Amino acid sequence: MSCDAHFGIIDIFDKTRDYGDEYNPRKYNCVSIDDDIINDWWERLMTMKSYFHCYNRPKIALARWGVTLIPPESFDLFYDIVENDTPRKYINQVQCLLDLIKKAKTESKFIIHYGV
Repeated sequence: MSCDAHFGIIDIFDKTRDYGDEYNPRKYNCVSIDDDIINDWWERLMTMKSYFHCYNRPKIALARWGVTLIPPESFDLFYDIVENDTPRKYINQVQCLLDLIKKAKTESKFIIHYGV
């Protein structure tokens, strides 16, 4: 049985808030993908700037079992990873994530990721 990772857009980002205090994918209208797909992205994700749980915890990649905040400056790389490192048999499954990244980039808003 696979587990899902969830990605959403934070409309009003608060640099002082700990987003790890809640698990609420509905609040951010999250899209879901099979977490196993992320394994194919991992090598390149290790170069992507992110934050774990809150803005004062800069990291890289995704918190696989927690909350990740992905800043706008990481969107180009993240989009490229999702588009080019996803096995073709899963590309339809990640299309909603590609659309979400485009929207977040256009609006210059952070993406929240809930790991499994």
